[in-house]
Amino acid sequence: MGVIKRVVKPTTRRGKRALEAREPKLIENAKQCIFLRGLKGGDAVLNCVKDFTKLKKPHAVFFSRKQQEIRPFEAVNEVEGFARKYDSSLFGFASHNKKRPNNLILGRIFDQQVLDMIELGIEKYKGLDDFKNAKVAAGSKPCLLFSGEPFHTPSSDFARIKNLLVDFFHGEEVTNIRLEGLEHVLQFVAVDSKIFMRSYRVIMKKSGEKTPYVELEEIGPSADFVVRRTKLASADLFKAATRRPKELKIKKVKNISKDVFGSKLGRVHMPKQNLNQLPTRNMKGLRRTAAEQKVERAKRTKDRKDKKASVSRRGVSTKANNPNIQALGQRDPGSKAFASGTTNSALAKLNTSRPSMLLNLSE
Repeated sequence: MGVIKRVVKPTTRRGKRALEAREPKLIENAKQCIFLRGLKGGDAVLNCVKDFTKLKKPHAVFFSRKQQEIRPFEAVNEVEGFARKYDSSLFGFASHNKKRPNNLILGRIFDQQVLDMIELGIEKYKGLDDFKNAKVAAGSKPCLLFSGEPFHTPSSDFARIKNLLVDFFHGEEVTNIRLEGLEHVLQFVAVDSKIFMRSYRVIMKKSGEKTPYVELEEIGPSADFVVRRTKLASADLFKAATRRPKELKIKKVKNISKDVFGSKLGRVHMPKQNLNQLPTRNMKGLRRTAAEQKVERAKRTKDRKDKKASVSRRGVSTKANNPNIQALGQRDPGSKAFASGTTNSALAKLNTSRPSMLLNLSE
């Protein structure tokens, strides 16, 4: 029989807080990254890993202790164990051998399993210490630039590599950033199967206008990578990893929008209004002239005459076509209405009245 894994509840408040910090959240924390090294490592790949750790601080840790023969492309159990132990979503592994010199593996974790991995070979490298100039502040969020046709081809592996590099270097999630906070630029250029990485510091100088004059100064690291191997997730697994929770999806509200400044605007639908009946102040400038009053009285008189004429014509046509209307002077001796003095016109009005109808609107 296999050993049943029991869930051990924390006995201290510190342990409880640690478990709560690892629970899934709607808005995740900044992704942590761990860098490991193999039994052998060249100077170029080790310097690269150390510089990457400096760029990603305080969300990266480099373990300088030599690990046993870890081969992520052959067995991912040990890498997944390290990621689970240190609650990290990103990892890097540096190694060096005769077949693959200066080898760097970058990958990410989803649901405690390896999602994507890429293997890069370092052909040329210049670290941060090789550039004798001022550097950017630690923890600053870089601006990522991607150039080259392979990065913009959705069907190629470079599109997924671009997504992985964005996940690796984008830092904390922010809603807005000021102009002075943009001080670090990372550029990646893809040519054939190679990726060229350059790092710049943004220098803003006075230009005499509102927009400053911008200069870029290379500060390192500078690396020329060649893509050796890739292990990418399937389309279904990648879709599950990038799915957003329903609680974070913005629900569209009818008749409410926002302008370019972020102000909320509401649209109100009103029926058509008759502005002629709009009550206004009784001032001399709005009073009708004598000629306008005369034309209005003539129009009202004409409307009354037309209305009377239409009513009289309707009554004559109704009497001729309706057999229920009795002729004038004919009375029904058994009728109580006639006994009480009801006229023929009243009888015609009663006989020609429309029937009432009740509608059930509950269904």
